[in-house]
Amino acid sequence: MGGTAQNPRQAHGFVDVDGQDRPDEWVRVLDVLDAEPFYASYKARLRELLAPAAPGRCLDVGAGTGANAVRLADEHGIEMVVVDHAHTMARAARSRGLTRAAVADAARLPFADAMFAGAMADRVLQHLADPWAAVAEMVRVTAPGGRIVLADPDYDTQVLDIDDQDVARAVLRFRADHALRNGTLAHRHAGMLATLGLTDVVAETRTLVVRDPSAVDNVMGLRTWAATAAKRGLLEPARAAEFEAEVDRAIRAGRFLYAVTFFITSAVV
Repeated sequence: MGGTAQNPRQAHGFVDVDGQDRPDEWVRVLDVLDAEPFYASYKARLRELLAPAAPGRCLDVGAGTGANAVRLADEHGIEMVVVDHAHTMARAARSRGLTRAAVADAARLPFADAMFAGAMADRVLQHLADPWAAVAEMVRVTAPGGRIVLADPDYDTQVLDIDDQDVARAVLRFRADHALRNGTLAHRHAGMLATLGLTDVVAETRTLVVRDPSAVDNVMGLRTWAATAAKRGLLEPARAAEFEAEVDRAIRAGRFLYAVTFFITSAVV
């Protein structure tokens, strides 16, 4: 995962979980996120797409706490191997019964060629320095006929209902272009897989629509994005203050809405 976390409630945009002041707090944050109905629904679709016809061994790259891998193993009788860059997350995965939890770079997976029946990466590529290398590695370790499944939000699709749409666009562009390494890559996942020679490439979308401002602020830290942009010299402080005021006015009026579309892309090796 990539970017920088301003506080442990922000579920996106950090580089090094192990280097945070309270690394174990990220486990709790991800568990809260996974319990949200939207996230639970699209993750169920990931598991459905990845599950091979016959029981086999699958890989979850950037598995975080391992919660989704545990569900996949339970639902489909699949042996799961998980990888994450953070020791904190590997420990969490092992505590949930995933004995094969490795700490590794997604661009250099420590596995032999063609040893998995399938591989997935959920909300991972958006954070990586070299997403192409990571996907190529997933393809390398997946056996012919196996499936690769990728999922990420695409921040080019963001919308926010506040009166000043100019300041909204400025802050959302910061989120898309600067807060994440690859915040607008998800709509290109299908092309990546096709370029790497995979077949049966299918792209699906799920749109997260949030009307509860506390959910957005507590999980994604949306209200802080403008201040972060200002600290980085990418937004005038007065514009950042106006963004926060606009968000507060929309909340008081009961009209707050934020949305972003996730792409779920699958293909066969």
